[in-house]
Amino acid sequence: MSNLRCTVRQTLVNEIAHLTAHMCSVRLMHLLACQLAALQLCCSLQVNVVYKFGGSSVRDAERMREVADIICSFPENLPCVVLSAMGKTTNMLLECGELALCTSIDKIPSLKPLETIRDLHLSTCQVLGVEPAVQAEVEQLLSNLQQLLIGISIMQDLTNRARDSLVSFGERMSTRIFASYLRQHGVPAQQFDAPEIGVTTTDDFGNADIIYEQTLPAVRAALRQQPGGPRQVQVVTGFLGKAMLSSAITTLGRGGSDLTATLIGAALELKEVQVWKDVDGVLTSDPRMVPNTLPVTELTYDEATELAFFGAQVLHPLAMQPAIRSESMDVRVKNSYNRQAAGTIISKSRDMRCSLVTSLVVKNNVTLVDIVSSRMLGQYGFLANVFEVFRANQVSVDVVATSEVSLSLSLDPKKSWSDGEVCRGNQVR
Repeated sequence: MSNLRCTVRQTLVNEIAHLTAHMCSVRLMHLLACQLAALQLCCSLQVNVVYKFGGSSVRDAERMREVADIICSFPENLPCVVLSAMGKTTNMLLECGELALCTSIDKIPSLKPLETIRDLHLSTCQVLGVEPAVQAEVEQLLSNLQQLLIGISIMQDLTNRARDSLVSFGERMSTRIFASYLRQHGVPAQQFDAPEIGVTTTDDFGNADIIYEQTLPAVRAALRQQPGGPRQVQVVTGFLGKAMLSSAITTLGRGGSDLTATLIGAALELKEVQVWKDVDGVLTSDPRMVPNTLPVTELTYDEATELAFFGAQVLHPLAMQPAIRSESMDVRVKNSYNRQAAGTIISKSRDMRCSLVTSLVVKNNVTLVDIVSSRMLGQYGFLANVFEVFRANQVSVDVVATSEVSLSLSLDPKKSWSDGEVCRGNQVR
């Protein structure tokens, strides 16, 4: 019976390949390629790679088709696909929240960014021919989004918790649309919301930290393909988690879909995660500031983390944490607009003998603090007291430089104090 199934499968593969070679329509060739890939996918028992695609890679229906084609062009892989929101959807959702604070409830439905979001997602559903049930889901999500904005307008309050709920709609819609498009063209696919598969975080809304001890085993169990079950491409929302205490939706900070991808790779103990961007990998500098930049072919986990923290836009600053935990998982940065480019491979170690300067980065909006005191001279415990103030106020320090009588440090603008005040005890210093 096993031999018969293999013979039937091979016959189908041969027939599809034969038809593809003779089809004149590019569209039909694309569909058949996806169907061929679907048959090949059935040969993989478990997910063996994570693909992550950012907002620019899925900005419209045409780009979603291109992403599907990229997935189908590697039929030897059974991927888990992590998606960001479409294009500038996250920015428009945040804009909706700010506008809702100064808009009456009867005018919420006509907010310009809300109309743009609605038109983008519904037109994408139409162009891609998604399943009616999925289109109904997208319409319901848009309705829920509008109700949330009405609530913000009524309460005249936009908390960090509300912001996280607000921006979550982008990923929740894009993943549903994309998974449906794959299914409609012969590729078995299932959509997952990251909070529902066990991505557990702290309750720090807007920039939550992952609780790895709970998250890794939960994600592993949720995404493990069941023996004897259908092999499916798993499509997961990036950027999102569930707060451990409140169970509300949280976000991992801007660019957090990179972290979602490496987190899933670590949970499934994979050898490689591929992060698909709109550039040819990690570059030697910011191409918007420096002409003729070049891709960096290799990086270590530590190098990638340092570059991300200090201004490189290609990866989320914490994206290397799961890779460092696994010690054996590579992260490859690829270009969805130039799939032939080699990209950048990030691994535990590399040959550093010929390396002088890897990359130059710039970090904007940094707060610099200078502390000058003659009491530092020859004293112990002074630095400990200074850093205790930052610790008590949960302020993250980036770079430190000291001399005998002075201390200079920069503060992370994403994790600074509120209202510009540093408190110690009940007093403002």
